[in-house]
Amino acid sequence: MPNWIRTYVRLIDAINYRVGRFAMYLLFVLMGVMLYASISRAAFTPPIWTDEMGQFLLLGYFMLGGAYSLQLDSAVRMDLFYSRWSDRTRAIVDAVTILALIFYLVVLLYGGIESTAYAIEYGEKRRGLWQPYMWPIKLVMCIGITLMILQSISIFFKDLARARGKELS
Repeated sequence: MPNWIRTYVRLIDAINYRVGRFAMYLLFVLMGVMLYASISRAAFTPPIWTDEMGQFLLLGYFMLGGAYSLQLDSAVRMDLFYSRWSDRTRAIVDAVTILALIFYLVVLLYGGIESTAYAIEYGEKRRGLWQPYMWPIKLVMCIGITLMILQSISIFFKDLARARGKELS
């Protein structure tokens, strides 16, 4: 494989590893927000922001951790035939199916960008008592989808290398 592909794979894997590790710590922030919400409901007037903030943190956790999950190959896989195939056959099938994922993610990103632009242009707020602006979480969603696209391309290159009998890391 050309050096630029090796560089791309190393760079994207490093970025997604770090972003994924950061996203893991969002669970602790989420637990803190939910603990505060529970204590405040029992002790005094519950704050209006905790439920929506918990939802936003959870969405950030999922979206930013998606590329890391792809990188670790921890996605769910239908293993009816897959385990019986040779490494080369698996790599070929993975290279073809990752293209379908990339197409889906590109369409999802297109919709996400349009939705984020709308939220910024019109100052979209979430309905409810707290009424936070929606653009920050939509921006996080677009960043997460972009990272998943980049990681999927990295996986595609790795699968191509494995199909050719070489390893790319």
